[in-house]
Amino acid sequence: MSGDEGPKDASLPQRRLVLSAVGCLGVSSMIVQVVLLREMLGAFCGNELVLGVILANWMLLTGLGAWAGRASHRWRNPWGGLIACQLLVALLPLAQVALLRVLRDVIFVRGAMIGLGQTLLAGFVLLAPYCLVSGFMLTLACRMLADGPGIRRVYLADTLGSVAGGVLVSFVLLRWFGHFGALYVPTFLNLLCAAGASVLCRGRTALCLAIAAILGVAVAAWRVNPEGLLTAVQYPSQEVLFVASSPYGRLVVTRSAGQVNFIENGLPVLSSDNVEQMEETVHYALAQRPGARKVLLLGGGASGTAREVLKYPVDEVTCLELDPLTIEAARRWVPENLDDPRIKVVIGDARTFVRTGGQRYDVIIVDTPDPSTALLNRLYTAEFYRDAKKRLVPDGVLSFPLGQYAEAVSGQLGRILATADTTLRRSFGNVLLIPGGRVFFLASDGPLYGDIASRIEEARVRTALVNRHYLEAVLAGDRLAEVQRAARQPAPVNEDFSPVLYYYHLLHWTSRFEGSPYLAAVVLVAAVAVYLFRIPLAPRVIFASGLAATALEVVVLLAFQVICGSLYSQIGMIVTVFMIGLAAGAFSAGRLERHSPRKVLAGAGFALAVFAVLLPFALQALGNINQAGTSGMLVQAVIALLTFTLAAIVGVQFPLAARVDSSGAAAVASRLYTADFLGACLGAILASAIAIPLLGVMWTSMLTGAVCAVAAGSLLWRKH
Repeated sequence: MSGDEGPKDASLPQRRLVLSAVGCLGVSSMIVQVVLLREMLGAFCGNELVLGVILANWMLLTGLGAWAGRASHRWRNPWGGLIACQLLVALLPLAQVALLRVLRDVIFVRGAMIGLGQTLLAGFVLLAPYCLVSGFMLTLACRMLADGPGIRRVYLADTLGSVAGGVLVSFVLLRWFGHFGALYVPTFLNLLCAAGASVLCRGRTALCLAIAAILGVAVAAWRVNPEGLLTAVQYPSQEVLFVASSPYGRLVVTRSAGQVNFIENGLPVLSSDNVEQMEETVHYALAQRPGARKVLLLGGGASGTAREVLKYPVDEVTCLELDPLTIEAARRWVPENLDDPRIKVVIGDARTFVRTGGQRYDVIIVDTPDPSTALLNRLYTAEFYRDAKKRLVPDGVLSFPLGQYAEAVSGQLGRILATADTTLRRSFGNVLLIPGGRVFFLASDGPLYGDIASRIEEARVRTALVNRHYLEAVLAGDRLAEVQRAARQPAPVNEDFSPVLYYYHLLHWTSRFEGSPYLAAVVLVAAVAVYLFRIPLAPRVIFASGLAATALEVVVLLAFQVICGSLYSQIGMIVTVFMIGLAAGAFSAGRLERHSPRKVLAGAGFALAVFAVLLPFALQALGNINQAGTSGMLVQAVIALLTFTLAAIVGVQFPLAARVDSSGAAAVASRLYTADFLGACLGAILASAIAIPLLGVMWTSMLTGAVCAVAAGSLLWRKH
């Protein structure tokens, strides 16, 4: 058997087995992608830029695997190749997670931040085995079905598998199992499918390998605790107290030298003895209103900040925490931080709570990290400050820290301070900057006082560090003058749909490392331009479709985050709706194939362009409706409908492009999958890390629409 003869003569059970294998690959790809993204974000100090780099690696490598799959037409025994791919897809993810945890601190300095260049290289090497095999397997499956409808069925099976994987990982696996527990599901699923294929094709060696792998993984899952063993390797000098995962991340609690440390997604988020951070966060704000009765604390409750607030005669401290797992661990390991009856813990999204609540507070303290992600940026926008002012009493105080200030204000830090100051003054009449370990912003329509030490002493509040001697050094005239000078320079306003503060923070973060990530982006764009000139028109449309799918999905996710609150608890729903839309589009393509595939493909490209142009207006209107107090369920339903529509337009294009190209099945599938994944690669990194932070949602969507329109127009123009 050679060439494509065997696949054309494949029986119905064999065809079903190929599609089952692709469906299992779809389940595996979704679960593995989520788990590896979470692991790598923790290992590489994640933000959206790091996320974009990792996703770009994933898409690029899968595209390269699909391109390499064209060589499968020379194989005499494609079934052996399919079974081998499934065995690798089943076992590689477990090894990849283990290697990432063990080798991170062997290759890189323990605790040191990792630059983007190192992240790019490490991610490329780590993701390569799985992504190359999965991309190759998609093209191989198309070759085994050997015709245009076969390519559509493979695409549909992969998409439906991804739907199932998205539901499992978002609503079940990450809620009740750790990362290894989540990976066991696709591992056993693919091993069982490989065993079934071996029986059908009478491959004794492959069957023995599959059975041995099933037994080996089952014994390891039953007798070994890889989560505990590898966590102990990650923190060799600390006692691991607690390890668990939630939809928001992986939390590790350790004890070292009597200090309890909380580490979320690889980043230290709090320790029980961080006196400087707690005292600065509390006393700069409460010294302004020492008689405050009600205080709202956004974050930081588990770290002891709420307990520090109780040194003042407050009646109630309301603590907002997003992840219930953090509170659960805090009540177990640092119960003294939350056991006072005056501390009221609320689990939920801080932005939503501030916008929708009715109670007013004397002081609101934002105790969160800098806006290093789009999620955190929501607490530094003009819209948030406007909502926060409504939750304050007439002369109430809003306080938040921003940036690290040592001896001088760099140019990047200056832009960050100026943007925050400009944005804050849109809502508040008075703004005061305190250059402590971090720069603290105090805002109010009432008076603000720079003599912090005297006001703390008058309130008879005892502090360990923030005392007169410390404050005399912190509030020295030259330090105050420098931050004021930096803050008063012209700067744009940070808004929900134009997150410039997040962009400036990315620039500040990348300035710590040698080299520029934007040089790599330019090289990537240039390489893609060369690639586009060398491929036919139909794959160019698919490239534009892949780019638009990821770029516009990032826009939708950002809008969901801004309008509805935290994205993490609902991302499973959005991803699932997107994959269902892809499946619906691919299914409907079968009916549209009766018409001219070229014209319908171009029409779908123009429809995607129109959708991209209209999307920002729809999202802005939705945000305005939500501000008016419309039901959150209605807003979520509209966003789900927009997501489904986007995915359906994208999903219909791939099968149509397969009909336009008349080459062999392996060559067509290879070209289309490569174009799709490369487009998604470029869309992921450009939209999340550059276009939206720099240009805003409006121009990002407009440019995406222009790309789709040009690709669709070129398809029609070349035909004429």
